[in-house]
Amino acid sequence: MAESGSTARDRSAPEGSTLDRRGFIRLAGGTALATALTGAGPGTGAAHAATGAPVTTQPLPRASLPPLPPLPDQLSGGKVTPPAPSVRVPRADGKPAPAAVRAAIPDTLPFTFHGSGYTAVDLPERLRPWRDRPTPWSGVTPDTTHTYLDRDGVIMYRPHRSAPGYNQPVTQIQFGLGCAAAYRTVKDPARRALYLKRARAQAKRLIDTRVEARGAWYFPYPFDFTHGTHSGISYRAPWYSGMAQGEAISLFVQLSLLDGVTPEERTLYRTAADGAFASLLRGDDGDPWVVNRDDAGYLWIQEYPVDAPGTSDRTYNGMIFAMFGLWDYARLTGNSLAARLYDGACTTVDHYFPTLRNRRWASYYCLTHRIPTPSYHQHHINLYRQLHWQTGSPRFAHMSDLLTDDHPSGFLPEGSPVVLAAGKHTLYRYDTDADGDFVAAKGDAELARRTVSLPRTTRATANRRRRIMGRGVAYRIDSGPHKGWWVGEAHPKSYLLGEYLPTDYRPGRTLSFPAGSKVTCHRYGRDRGVTATRTVTFGKPSGAPFDRRSVVNGRPMCRIAAGALKGYWVFAGDVVTDGR
Repeated sequence: MAESGSTARDRSAPEGSTLDRRGFIRLAGGTALATALTGAGPGTGAAHAATGAPVTTQPLPRASLPPLPPLPDQLSGGKVTPPAPSVRVPRADGKPAPAAVRAAIPDTLPFTFHGSGYTAVDLPERLRPWRDRPTPWSGVTPDTTHTYLDRDGVIMYRPHRSAPGYNQPVTQIQFGLGCAAAYRTVKDPARRALYLKRARAQAKRLIDTRVEARGAWYFPYPFDFTHGTHSGISYRAPWYSGMAQGEAISLFVQLSLLDGVTPEERTLYRTAADGAFASLLRGDDGDPWVVNRDDAGYLWIQEYPVDAPGTSDRTYNGMIFAMFGLWDYARLTGNSLAARLYDGACTTVDHYFPTLRNRRWASYYCLTHRIPTPSYHQHHINLYRQLHWQTGSPRFAHMSDLLTDDHPSGFLPEGSPVVLAAGKHTLYRYDTDADGDFVAAKGDAELARRTVSLPRTTRATANRRRRIMGRGVAYRIDSGPHKGWWVGEAHPKSYLLGEYLPTDYRPGRTLSFPAGSKVTCHRYGRDRGVTATRTVTFGKPSGAPFDRRSVVNGRPMCRIAAGALKGYWVFAGDVVTDGR
């Protein structure tokens, strides 16, 4: 990357310094001074450096992602009732014969659909589907309002504690996947054995209760289900879900790869994966079905299939979770039909992203009803990030970035420091829950405001950073005289010190410095203060690779991964990423 620019080093926050009130004053002043020193114009090549030897610092401490939200409850907001007494869910009898199912898999797709050339690329173990969701040891024997283990060690769903339990395929599959993820990483032999036992039990129940139809395996829901908000969802047992079908592929594939399973089990799980995959090759021209094509020619794996054409929910998270099964199957088998389905599903998710996105607020749950759902927004962020890893495409990384900026996770580690510059600040009280989180019925209504004047730069701590509905991002102060009040994020006047909401990219991405614009880049040290600044100006657009994006000192920043600016962070608003 050819560079024309200038460099200045900020010595006001040396390594290991203590950030007390005076330190914060020096930090704010030093950053402004460093910026003022970098005055090179376009193409001048001039350099300005602070006096003294360069400062050697340790890099910015690595931030971690906020905790993953609990997996979504597929039945949340709906009503589960027993099926009619006369209903008997059909099921296959006996152990499946491997050749029988494999011979039934068609060698063509159910219909044509749009594709863009997305491929399922290989990944390191830690980035593969479901590895981020290990079942904690405390959850290996669940007993909650809605879940418990039956005598076979299978997790069951119940509407309430006194109600009978039902097989609920998604709950059983996700529990099995979580146990498989934990099995891979725990060291204690007894715990590993129990995790594997639990995962096997879920797979066995799915296999034993499967319905074989249209040459494929389907996993039935043996209860009636209606949803008042999402019109069209009114099911009578047995019904089927594309989310369960795709996730079942993941469970069977992943179990077949574990070192603790027997050769016979491995064969059985591969057969089961083939049977579940076959269900994604059957369109909506027969029953049962979970895959169809919309009027614009895009493929959908329907979490909630509805028979009337075009009335299915087209649910985003259910679609993507199902796609992870296609990734697993394509990587295991090299099956060309799985690869084409995965491409088609990725193409759909890409195409409809503008419809999913709800600018400056929580994304929509599904295409049909377009209801903003904050509880699912973090899932969308995580799912698009994983699609970036699975495909290697920067498009999904960019989508994850946009969702993060629209409605960031409110989680902050305890004692997160907020810098408040000297001068006037307007503080607010909003109508939230006790922790400062959004409540739909309250709507973040403004309850009070006040203006405070600070004679010097100071700091407080915050326990929330989130977007206020209809406003910008703000911090909820939880210490000092302003405890319980919110202050808006406005670098450099008020900002959260340090790195938050990091995203690592694989592969790395490309940013571009606009031609003729001064752009200042920063290095940060162990104490999270600026240790160096460098202002660059290029005569024509100039690219640089970057491998990480985070909120650093109150602004979305990109970390440059190579070249003369390696290790520097640049404000995302000053550059173009991947052509956007």
